Amino acid sequence: MKKLAAAIIAVAAAGMFTGCGIFGGNDIGRDEALQVALDDAGVDEADTTRLKVSEDRDDGRKVYEIQFDAGDREYDYEIQASDGRILSADTEMIAQGQNSGSQNNTSGGQSTDTAQDSGSTQNSTQDQSGSGNAQSTQNNAGTNTANVAITLEQATAIALERVPGATDQDIRISLDNDDGIQKYEGDIIYDQKEYDFEIDANTGTILEWSEERV
Repeated sequence: MKKLAAAIIAVAAAGMFTGCGIFGGNDIGRDEALQVALDDAGVDEADTTRLKVSEDRDDGRKVYEIQFDAGDREYDYEIQASDGRILSADTEMIAQGQNSGSQNNTSGGQSTDTAQDSGSTQNSTQDQSGSGNAQSTQNNAGTNTANVAITLEQATAIALERVPGATDQDIRISLDNDDGIQKYEGDIIYDQKEYDFEIDANTGTILEWSEERV
C-alpha cells in the first residue's frame, strides 16, 4: 500500500514538473524571443520603432510574433517559444508610391527608379523627405490629398495627440475613399500598444479609435 502511494505521489510530482517546464514545455520568454529576432535582423532595439511582441498558437505550439521597423524596412518574425527557433522571417521596404524613388536615391546609389520619375514628382518627393520624421509619415500617403480640407500632416497630428510620446515614426496613415467619404485610416504602434483609427479628411473628426495591448 505504501509503495502504491509513493508511486502515485511520484507520478503527480513528475506531472507538476512537466507543466512547469522542468521536463518539458519550455518557454524562452518575450525578451529572449525579441533578442533572437533583433540579432537575426542585425538591429539594436534602440533603433527600432513600431515594436510589437505578441503570443500566439501555431499547430498547437506557442510562438512569439514580433514586428518592428528599422531604417527603411519593416520586419516580421515568428519565433518558436520552446527553443527560440525562427519559424518565419519577412522583410519589406516601408517606402511606397512616389516616395520609393527618394528612398532609393538616399540609400547608397540606386537612382534608377528616381530617374524614371517625372521632374515635378521627383522634386516634390525630395522636398517632402527633407526630415526623417516627415519622410516616415509621407511614405504612407500614396494618395493625392489636394481635394480634402485636412492635410496628411494635420491628420497625423490629430492621431498622435491621442498617444503621448508617440512620434511620426510610430504611425502609418493613408487617405482612403469609403462610399464617397474621404478619410484617413491608419494605426500607431507604441509602447506595446496598437491603436487603429479613422479620421474624417474634411472635418478632422475621429470616426473610429481602438486600442489593443500586444
